[in-house]
Amino acid sequence: MVDEETIRTYDAKAGDYAKRFARDEPSGSLKSFMTLVKQGGRVLDWGCGPAAASFHLQEAGFTPDPIDASPEMVALANERFGLKARLGTFDESLPEESYHGAWANFSLLHAPRSDLPKHFQQLHQALLPNGILHIGMKRGAGENRDKFGRFYTFYETTELTRHLENAGFEIINIHEGEEAGLAGTLDPFVLILSRKA
Repeated sequence: MVDEETIRTYDAKAGDYAKRFARDEPSGSLKSFMTLVKQGGRVLDWGCGPAAASFHLQEAGFTPDPIDASPEMVALANERFGLKARLGTFDESLPEESYHGAWANFSLLHAPRSDLPKHFQQLHQALLPNGILHIGMKRGAGENRDKFGRFYTFYETTELTRHLENAGFEIINIHEGEEAGLAGTLDPFVLILSRKA
């Protein structure tokens, strides 16, 4: 289910978001992900935002498939990086066994809690055998909106790992930390790397 208020916020703040998270080189988490994905493989960037990750993936020789529900984010990704980013939501089907990796970095946290098991199943089906999944989520409990009106669902790490294992993923690595996002609040987060078992 798409939260329209969240999409409107991302449309309005696409440029600000891109500046806040711009990097000249891949983040440490993206580098770790790339070492595990088959070199030159096809990678789903699900909820790509301005698609900086897809740009770095492409530069490293991978074939990214960036998808986002915000028209302004998709336009920005294509304008800045010359990517073939496309409009899409988490509710739309993904091609089965088509990706060597999937990058869902702080995107699925905008989906309702009740939909998360379904989305993990979608990702499992979309990945090729031994495909690698990265997810980034904010830690905590319940649901809330930030000062911009964006909808968030918060998870404890154990809850996420349970959902991933139930969907058929094998956990490879877990990293927890804190970071300030676009809203300026310092939030705890978790990054999880897993493999399609």
